[in-house]
Amino acid sequence: MLLDHIDLRVSDLPRARMFYDPLFTAMGLTHVNADAESAGYHPPGEPPNAPFVWVVQESTHQPNGTRVAFAAPSRAAVDDIAGIARQSGARAFEAPAIISEYGTNYYAAFFEDADGNKLEVCYRGNV
Repeated sequence: MLLDHIDLRVSDLPRARMFYDPLFTAMGLTHVNADAESAGYHPPGEPPNAPFVWVVQESTHQPNGTRVAFAAPSRAAVDDIAGIARQSGARAFEAPAIISEYGTNYYAAFFEDADGNKLEVCYRGNV
């Protein structure tokens, strides 16, 4: 079974888009389908069955302990995306590093959006 989409809830969509627009663009989700209450981030050309991320405004949203981890194609991509997250206002930012308890080559950065949704970008390949 493969990932189809991620449905993220946020309390303030305009504020969330200031964070997610540059972040998801850097991840290759460059086609944005948005209205006043939601924004969908898709790969260019919206290939059939391509995974996507949907950000939905829900004024009563409360974050929990769930973390969403996005796979990067390289350590350099982790560094780039983490830098964009930090510049876009990521909270609880943990800079990219080898996370030895997850694996010998597990390289990741951890951060939260303005609502406290926990996110990660990681690379599990060789150096």
